[in-house]
Amino acid sequence: MTDQPATAQDRPRVVLGVSGGIAAYKSCELLRRLTESGHDVTVVPTAAALEFVGAPTWAALSGKPVSSEVWSQVHEVPHVRIGQTADLVVVAPATADVLAKAAHGLADDLLTNTLLTARCPVVFAPAMHTEMWEHPATQANVETLRSRGAIVIEPAVGRLTGKDTGKGRLPEPSEIFDHCVRVLAGAGELPDLYGRHVLVTAGGTREYLDPVRFLGNRSSGLQGYALAREAAACGAKVTLVAANVSLADPAGVDVIRVETTRELYDAVVERVGGVDAVVMAAAPADFRPTSVSESKIKKVDDGSAPSVELVQNPDILATISRDRAREGQVIVGFAAETGDAEHSVLDLARTKLARKGCDLLVVNDVSGGAVFGSPDNEAVILHSDGASRQVPRGSKDALARVIWEEVARRFDG
Repeated sequence: MTDQPATAQDRPRVVLGVSGGIAAYKSCELLRRLTESGHDVTVVPTAAALEFVGAPTWAALSGKPVSSEVWSQVHEVPHVRIGQTADLVVVAPATADVLAKAAHGLADDLLTNTLLTARCPVVFAPAMHTEMWEHPATQANVETLRSRGAIVIEPAVGRLTGKDTGKGRLPEPSEIFDHCVRVLAGAGELPDLYGRHVLVTAGGTREYLDPVRFLGNRSSGLQGYALAREAAACGAKVTLVAANVSLADPAGVDVIRVETTRELYDAVVERVGGVDAVVMAAAPADFRPTSVSESKIKKVDDGSAPSVELVQNPDILATISRDRAREGQVIVGFAAETGDAEHSVLDLARTKLARKGCDLLVVNDVSGGAVFGSPDNEAVILHSDGASRQVPRGSKDALARVIWEEVARRFDG
């Protein structure tokens, strides 16, 4: 028996809304990724979007006729049916104009009518100049949409139209695609993080010996980035503090870059008062050199090596757990442990949980270098009340979703 090809009815139905911004050309790549991965995509551009990318392009890439008007194929009632039958609506790019219309329930074209009739998850990927994004009217519209359950992912920082640079750039199509796949995969099952602001740390800090050398660790940042992506897909506003990570910025996430443990400490402490949850997935160095050479330390002919005096770094997890910035805040730590002759990994982790004072501790057995740089992970999540949850080996995205499930349960009491 051979597998039958999926019919259009079997495939997830995605509406790709495209509004009139220069970033509309990037949505061609998003459309290609959606169709090639088996999604049934209907493109609904605004009239302004067709000034940037013509209807024949959208029709050729989607395999479907394209219209921006409610008056085409009226007998099929497209202004109602398209939204009613969708499994996901994603608007990329979403201009300030479309965000305003969606927030206020205006419906003067096929896209805005579709947004009013959709009862599936709706994702907006804004793209506009920094001043437009930061304007109080746009921010109010974004908050209104988020309060109704829409996912408005944060724009990226980078080159805009002309010579301008700043926040407002459309995230890369690959990141938007991954975001949409997560939302579709978890529709109806995502942890509820709507209206929450979460802070995630990722990567490994560096403590410099001289301008060339540093003390560091093997953390890749993959787990922290997975946590940030999943939180954004669950509707949260996400701040990601990344220490020496060379991964693409997750769509919809504000990224703060740091190098040293002290910089990580300052970034977290500065922002912890404004968030509902902190997940400390980064691996900060426990120690740093007492002094840093201004020039490269040279080898000497007699074969001797310089001695390095170390001092302890501030304990970020213990500090924010002890000095809670707000009531009801959930703090999650990570423990990369190896057992010893007298203690198991979990013995050491339970001691660490008590010492740090956080609410949850995600425990990884890293014996033999496991976990670092791998797309997969397995863990035990320890609770401060003594409960635990075993998470079997799977993708780091899957572990991230379980962690947010446990955080959401804490929010619910």
